[in-house]
Parts: sequence; structure tokens; C-alpha cells
Amino acid sequence: MKKKTLLKSIIVAGICSVLISAVSGCSSVGEMRGGTTGTDVQLNQKNYKLIKAGAIGHSYGFKLLGILPFDSPTAAAAKADLYKSVGEDLTGKAAALANQTEDRSSLYLILFSIPRITYTADVIEFVDQPATRAAE
Repeated sequence: MKKKTLLKSIIVAGICSVLISAVSGCSSVGEMRGGTTGTDVQLNQKNYKLIKAGAIGHSYGFKLLGILPFDSPTAAAAKADLYKSVGEDLTGKAAALANQTEDRSSLYLILFSIPRITYTADVIEFVDQPATRAAE
């Protein structure tokens, strides 16, 4: 008699866990971005300085029932938020993003989902290289 009750409890718990995971969840996708500029950073020379390591920017959206978009996240908004997170004005500086990544994730709830784009990068500034002595 106890084995049947235990078996029923296990089956009910399994069904409940499947139903809960079906109505809520989270997903995430990430990939490397960048590398399309013509700038060259040579790590054996001091031609740059780190302004901010790990600067982060986000952009959020909203989808009703997970399929009807009311507001979509944009890469431009995420990148603008990333530059704001630096905390200093970069106008006129030879600044660039290094080690840039873009992550796309969504929080799925019963009636809606919240898609998000996150940019992460190291912000660097190029500096003039010190003059090297000519070989004598």
C-alpha cells in the first residue's frame, strides 16, 4: 500500500515540475562581437590605457504572451548604456571597445516575456607611443 502512495507522489511531483518549467523559464545566448575596425593594438607596446574594465550596458523589451512584441531591445540602446556606465565623457578621445561581447537573454513568465540585450566590453583609450631611440 505504501509503495502505491509513494509512486503516485513521485508521478504527481514529476508532472508538477514539467508544468512549472513549461510556464516559466529563462534563456541566454552570447557571442563575441567586434574586430571589424582597422585599429591595431599591440600588447607588447604601451599604445593604450584602460579607462574602464568590464563596462556593461543593457536594453530591455516586452512581449505579451512571449510572441507579441510591444517594445524590443536594441543593440544601439545597450551600447549607449554601456558608454554611460563608463562615468566620464569620451568625446574627443581616441576610445574604443575591446573584448566586446553581446548576450541576448529572455525571462519567460506565464503572460509575458522580457527580452534583454547586454553588452560587456573593456573601454580603452589609445595614447601616443613614446619616441624610441634610434639605433646608434
